[in-house]
Amino acid sequence: MNKLLATVATAATLAVAAPAFASDILVVAHGQANDPFWSVVKNGVEKAAADTGANVEYRSPETFDMVAMSQLIDAAVNQEPDGLVVSIPDADALSPAIERAVAAGIPVISINAGADVSKSLGALLHVGQDEFTAGQIAGAKLAQMGGVNGLCVNQEVGNVSLDQRCAGFEDGFGGTVTVLPTTNDPAEIESKVRAALDSDESIDTVLALGASTAGEPSVAAVKASGRDVMVASFDLSAPFLQSVVDGDAAFAIDQQQFLQGYLAVNFLALNAEYGLMPGGNVPSGPNLITSDKAAQVIDLSAQGIR
Repeated sequence: MNKLLATVATAATLAVAAPAFASDILVVAHGQANDPFWSVVKNGVEKAAADTGANVEYRSPETFDMVAMSQLIDAAVNQEPDGLVVSIPDADALSPAIERAVAAGIPVISINAGADVSKSLGALLHVGQDEFTAGQIAGAKLAQMGGVNGLCVNQEVGNVSLDQRCAGFEDGFGGTVTVLPTTNDPAEIESKVRAALDSDESIDTVLALGASTAGEPSVAAVKASGRDVMVASFDLSAPFLQSVVDGDAAFAIDQQQFLQGYLAVNFLALNAEYGLMPGGNVPSGPNLITSDKAAQVIDLSAQGIR
């Protein structure tokens, strides 16, 4: 009898300790996990893996390279996972690989980039923000604050989502907008923004498309110029949020990328176990983080959650 009870107790313990879902889920994103923005996405992925018990792996090319990313998606398809999460910064380059995944019967969810093409490629849904709309909202707010001549700093040329941000900014801003193409090297960005400000004294607004990569160096460039120029940025970083608190930046645009990684993995784990799936796209943003809100999220940003 004691042996039977011990066996039952052991089985119960194992049942409690066992993962909720034993699904295999692969994440292929265009952003490297060591990028401050994408490290937050990866943190969301890892939290969902821990919460669901799914076996999850995050993969990305070493640089913004659509050929390499397409190959990573093909490799993921060959592993026949229970679910695949992808970002779609360039639909023309990635659609064949994504469509192969769908044709192989692998449930696909897109995140971050590709809201406008996700459904047409066969993805079940998209978790992210509409980039053009987010740019419009930012542009309208900056115009309301007095902006007339704007600079849109694009640190990842070729990423359709970033092009959409600049286009939305121009549409909502209503004034003059010049796109400044750069790499994602903060030193180069600071130098190019400073040069743009020096060459055109009418520039009164700078919109960066990534807080840590472009927003922080844009603030530094404006400070070095000694001019009164508004700076806003997509996405969050603790230093940029501090600039908002200090009055050196106007606001940040939060798309809550932790949710993008977390929800996509969670949805696919639930789908593998129970066949559950939301009926449409999930908007994770945009939310404008102004000076009255920035202090509240600085610590969470530093922790890799916001």
